[in-house]
Amino acid sequence: MHAMTTLVATSVVRGSRQGESHGGVYLIDLTNERVLRTVDWDAVDIDWQGRGWDRGLRGIEFDGDRIFIAASDELFVYDQTFRQITSYRCPYLKHCHEISRYERRLYLTSTGFDAILGFDLDRNLFSWGLSVSRDKKGLRAVPFDPESRHGPPLRNELHINSIFCESRAMYISGLRTSGIHAYTGRHLNQVATLPDGTHNARPYRNGVLFNDTQKNVVRFVPQQGKQGVFNIPVYNPGLLTHTEFDDSRVARQAFGRGLCVIRDGVIAGGSSPSTVTLYDIDQMKTTQSLNLSLDIRNAIHGLETWPFPGLPDD
Repeated sequence: MHAMTTLVATSVVRGSRQGESHGGVYLIDLTNERVLRTVDWDAVDIDWQGRGWDRGLRGIEFDGDRIFIAASDELFVYDQTFRQITSYRCPYLKHCHEISRYERRLYLTSTGFDAILGFDLDRNLFSWGLSVSRDKKGLRAVPFDPESRHGPPLRNELHINSIFCESRAMYISGLRTSGIHAYTGRHLNQVATLPDGTHNARPYRNGVLFNDTQKNVVRFVPQQGKQGVFNIPVYNPGLLTHTEFDDSRVARQAFGRGLCVIRDGVIAGGSSPSTVTLYDIDQMKTTQSLNLSLDIRNAIHGLETWPFPGLPDD
């Protein structure tokens, strides 16, 4: 392992009640197997109905010295010590999941609107929107101005939860998109099929990498050759807490969400109860697993490599 490999993860405590902590931010030093909780999220002015609903913290990205972390309907900005600098809202941001930076724009999934929002990192405002809907040919994408009143309605039919940007395209997918779709500025084209219920789908090498959440595995599907299938860790039920919530509607073991590439051939995946696991794609094996909480409700949401030297308390 390299000198020090550190990940940053966000979590959602599904089914938590008002007044309780419903998520947080963790720094995970894999080299020394050390976990540091840097943010305890207990905001009370959220919508508490449903399982995850507005609870917890979601996607993570970085721009220079700034750390961007999305909540359900607000984009928070922290410094490297996790002191909150500011936050931004947009009327078309609801039930945000993953976020992805490309050049000078941060892209956010607005799951509640079946939309993608673009946040201008120089002007610090929401400057672009893309409404996604289903038509007879598949999915269609229509740009909109997030500062106007003419954006999409609340709908969440596709449950867009994943976005990944690179020079070739913006890749989006969700629980009910039936595949990963590439947006190149005009059209949305399906580039690979996906099972229902996936999270964190993205192109990787010559294939697709994703959390096959319904099957409790992380999956790498190359265009040719053998699939990489990695079982998500499962714990002895006697070790778990808050098991009165343990049903598929609220919280369950091995719910896979959160995925990042640490270096070529080595990836990290998140799961519940909050666990981060390393998988070696070339050797087809699990190499390390670290548990952050045995509360069955506590699930990883966002997962990224920490780009800064050292940890805030070092």
